[in-house]
Amino acid sequence: QVQLVESGGGPVQAGGSLRLSCTASGYRTSNDYCLGWFRQAPGKEREEVAGIFDEGITSYYADSVKGRFAVSQDKAKNTVYLQMNNLKPEDSGMYYCAAVKVLGGRWCNLHVQFRYWGQGTQVAVSS
Repeated sequence: QVQLVESGGGPVQAGGSLRLSCTASGYRTSNDYCLGWFRQAPGKEREEVAGIFDEGITSYYADSVKGRFAVSQDKAKNTVYLQMNNLKPEDSGMYYCAAVKVLGGRWCNLHVQFRYWGQGTQVAVSS
């Protein structure tokens, strides 16, 4: 059973930065896993913001965060990061890490269905 634990959320002012971390356990190797970041604001649908496969051989972003967010992976630490810069109030919400085993990088994209989820870490951006 893959387990995911997020950290790094908190309050921040608009224009500021945060780096979220997601540490994974329960699998022998992360080589075959697509790892994604999602967010959900109160009253809104969950939105995927970024994903990564094999330390960045494949990565993707939602249009709403392109140029501001960067996803990265450290396999040795079994950790995926989401660097968030130039934060806006609309970036506020609960951020979740997710994982799914895929056949290759081409399957790691905005349409993949994730199987494992973390508990989330809260991000609050004030104006």
